[in-house]
Amino acid sequence: RLYFEALLSHLAFEFKLYIVFNVWLPAVFDACLERTLRKIYKRHKNKESMVLKSRVHVRISNLPICPELTRSTIPQCSDIGKLLSISGTVIRTTMVKLLECERDFVCSRCKQTFSVAADFEQYYVVPRPNCCPSEDCGSIKFTPVTEGAVSGCFRDYQEIKVQEQVQKLTMGKIPRSMWVVLENDLVDSCKAGDDVTITGVVRRRWKPVSADVPCNLEIVLLGNHIEVNNEQRSGIAVTEELKSGFEEFWASHRDSPLEARNTIVASFCPQVFGLYVVKLSVCLALIGGVEHVDVSGTRVRGESHLLLVGDPGTGKSQFLKYAAKLMPRSVLTTGIGTTSAGLTVAAVKDGGEWQLEAGALVLADGGLCCIDEFNSIREHDRASIHEAMEQQTISVAKAGLVCKLNTKCTILAATNPKGHYDPGESLSVNIALASPLLSRFDMVLVLVDACNEEWDRVVSSFILKQKSSQSHASELGQPSPSDTSLWSMDKMQAYFCYIKTLKPVLTDAANQVLSRYYQLQRQADLRNAARTTIRLLESLVR
Repeated sequence: RLYFEALLSHLAFEFKLYIVFNVWLPAVFDACLERTLRKIYKRHKNKESMVLKSRVHVRISNLPICPELTRSTIPQCSDIGKLLSISGTVIRTTMVKLLECERDFVCSRCKQTFSVAADFEQYYVVPRPNCCPSEDCGSIKFTPVTEGAVSGCFRDYQEIKVQEQVQKLTMGKIPRSMWVVLENDLVDSCKAGDDVTITGVVRRRWKPVSADVPCNLEIVLLGNHIEVNNEQRSGIAVTEELKSGFEEFWASHRDSPLEARNTIVASFCPQVFGLYVVKLSVCLALIGGVEHVDVSGTRVRGESHLLLVGDPGTGKSQFLKYAAKLMPRSVLTTGIGTTSAGLTVAAVKDGGEWQLEAGALVLADGGLCCIDEFNSIREHDRASIHEAMEQQTISVAKAGLVCKLNTKCTILAATNPKGHYDPGESLSVNIALASPLLSRFDMVLVLVDACNEEWDRVVSSFILKQKSSQSHASELGQPSPSDTSLWSMDKMQAYFCYIKTLKPVLTDAANQVLSRYYQLQRQADLRNAARTTIRLLESLVR
C-alpha cells in the first residue's frame, strides 16, 4: 500500500511537471534562442557590420501524428496546459491591434521602478501590484509610468476563430469552434476561409470577476505556429498505386474510350436511374477546366458552374448530395432563409468590435458549393454572388472593414421552375432568373417530369428492386449487394482528385470546332440572349 501511494504521488508530480513544462515550453525555447544569438553575435568577427535581431521566436511544427499531440477536434478541459496541433477552418478574424504586454510602475515612497506583466488568463489585464518589491519599503501606493515607454512592452495581437472541418466529423455532429490568439509575426498570416494547422498551448481565460456575476471561463489556443493548407485541400492521398491503376484502366479501354467513360459515369450517383447526360455534366463541372492568366494579369476562371432546373422529383437534390460527398471540400446549403451575408461574408460585432465571418462561398474556397432551392433566394441576395461566380473574389466594404476574399469554388445549384416547366417559353421566363446571373452558369440542364408510361415502369422497377435487395440483405445481416463493375466512393474520390491536377491543352482542331459552334449559336433565330454571350465561348473551353 505504501509503495502504491508513493507511486501515485510520483506520477502526480510528473504529470504536474509535464503540464508546467508544456505551458512554458515556447517561452523557454525563445529565451534559449535569444541567448544563442547573443553568443554568436559576440564571437562573430564581422559584428561591427551586423545588427542583433530582436523579437526572435522558435516555431514548433510538424508534431508527430498521435492522439496526445495532434487533434482534428476542439480540445477539452482536460487538455489545458498541453502543447497540441489542431486542424480547422478559419471562420472569423479580428483586426490587428497593439497589445500592452507589461507596464512600469513607480513606488510613491522609495521611487523604485518595476514592471508588471499582463495576465493572459484575464484578457491581458495588467494587475495592480499589491506591494512594493523592495524588502525595506512595503508601500502599497504606485504610479504607472506613461512617458518613455519601451517599445518591447508592446506586441502585435490578433485573434482568429477556427471551426472543426465538417468532413472529419462523425455523422450528425455539429462543428464546434474556438478562439486562437496570434502574436508578433503570426498576425495577419491567414484569412477567413483558409484551412489551417495551428500548433500552440491550450490555455484558459476569463473576464475580470465582479460581484454577483458568474465567472465564465473559455478555452483558447495560444498559437506558436500556423500553416495554411489551401494547396493541400484534397484530403485524399492519391498514391502511385492508384495512379497506375487508373492508367491501366484507360489503357485497357484504348480502343473503346467511351465505354470506360460510361463506367465512370454509371458509378456517379448510382441510386438515380439513367440520366447519363446529367451525370456526365455534373462530373465535368466537378472536374472543371484550366485556369488561364494572360500577359496583363487578367485571370480567367477554371472552375465551372452548373444549374439544374427541373420539376419536383427529378433527382436534383440527389446529385447535389452525392457531389458534396464526392468532393473532399464542400459546403451544402439551401436557398430557403439564405441571405447575401450567409453566402458571401458577414460583418459581426463582437465585444464592441466589428469582425468578418466567412459565408458559404468563402468556406468552399478551393472546393464545391452546392445550393439547393436556388429560386428561394431573394433577388437582391442572388445579385450579391455575381462577383463571386465570375471574378471568384468578394470585395467587402462593411463597417469600416475593406478587403477582398477568394471564392475559387465550383457552384452546383438546383432550382424549380415556376409551376410546370413550359418548353414553349424561354428559360429566363420559366425560372425567373436575371440574365446576368444566368449567363454565369456554364451549363443549364432542364429535367422535365414527362408522363411516359414506359419510363415510369422502368424507373419504378429499378427503385423497388433496390429496396427489396436492401431489405433482404438486412434480414440476413449482410451488406447490400452492388454491381461489381461500378467504382466505390473511395475510388471515385481518388480519381476526381487525381484528374483535377491534369492540365489539358486545346488543339487547333478543337479551337475551330468551338469557334464555329459559338458563331452558329449567336446567329440562331431562336437564340437565348442570356445564354449566348461571350461567356458561352469560355464555358465551351472549360
